Amino acid sequence: MNTKSSLILGLSMMFGLFLLGFILGGSIVQFKSMDRTVVVKGLAQKEVKADTLIWPISYIRASNDLSKIYNDLEHDTDKLTAFLKQNGFSDDEISISAPSITDKLAQNYGGTAQIKFRYSAKQTITLYTKKVQIARQSMRKISVLGKSGTTFRSNEYENRVEYIYSKLNEVKPQMIADATKNARASAVKFAEDSQSQLGKIKSARQGQFSIRDRDKNTPYIKILRVVSTIEYYLSD
Repeated sequence: MNTKSSLILGLSMMFGLFLLGFILGGSIVQFKSMDRTVVVKGLAQKEVKADTLIWPISYIRASNDLSKIYNDLEHDTDKLTAFLKQNGFSDDEISISAPSITDKLAQNYGGTAQIKFRYSAKQTITLYTKKVQIARQSMRKISVLGKSGTTFRSNEYENRVEYIYSKLNEVKPQMIADATKNARASAVKFAEDSQSQLGKIKSARQGQFSIRDRDKNTPYIKILRVVSTIEYYLSD
């Protein structure tokens, strides 16, 4: 009986070890197959028009009479404000900065004998508006004020017109979906070429959204761009 019991016990242990080995072996094979992945990138790009415009309009005056220079600036400010209102902009869209006056005789460096005008002044009116197209049309008309005596200051970084696209959150979901779709298409092609089956997503990383001008001549047209990086499992 002891010999028979020992034999049964031994066979049971061998069967148990065989079964355990089979299970572990299957798990290892499955684990190894799950290790096979492919990493792809999906690009989504969209062209949009700016919906907000910031237009700083700077104008200057020079004189030896301080009172006159203030009067001239005030006159220019009134003309510019009236011009903007005539073109369809409201007081809420127009902001006026305080004038900046420079007394050249009060400056520490020399050469004051060659100074024609003691005082120089600059002032800026800034238009902040959603009426981008109307503002762009107004830019082409503003030269009429130059003909009437207003001297504008341009070609400065602080005076450049800024175009903004503020609706990024509205287009984000669709662009992310498009980027994911494009990434999957690349992964499917890779799987087909390698005679594999595309599995589930292992990991995904969404890149940052970028907004840039389409080109230097059309800064009011923007290019939105996002790249998603996705890792998929592969199986035979």
